[in-house]
Amino acid sequence: QVQLVESGGGLVQAGDSLRLSCAASGRTFSMYAMGWFRQAPGKEREFVAGIKWSGANTYYADSVKGRFTISGDNAKKVVYLQMNSLKPEDTAIYYCGASARPSISGGYYTVPRNYDYWGQGTQVTVSS
Repeated sequence: QVQLVESGGGLVQAGDSLRLSCAASGRTFSMYAMGWFRQAPGKEREFVAGIKWSGANTYYADSVKGRFTISGDNAKKVVYLQMNSLKPEDTAIYYCGASARPSISGGYYTVPRNYDYWGQGTQVTVSS
């Protein structure tokens, strides 16, 4: 089992920045990738950004490219999401996920069902 704990959410104004953190514990050696997803009220969970531990490849949703940056500290098993130039439409609960499934395709890790573990989520609210 892998446990994930997110932190860093909050209420900010449009244009501000936030950094989310996700700390993993447990059987972290089984993780191949980690990702950030978000879910707004009445909407499905959507991919935001992902990172593969091997090679540190990163992937982003088009809606956040150029504004968000995912990074990871493999030694500490922590993944970060730096969010700049936040917009009201970024408002959602942000979830950290970990996948124990190897894949050479980055697209594989943009799909929620390919993740095995989830954190409890952290609320991000961006006011206009």
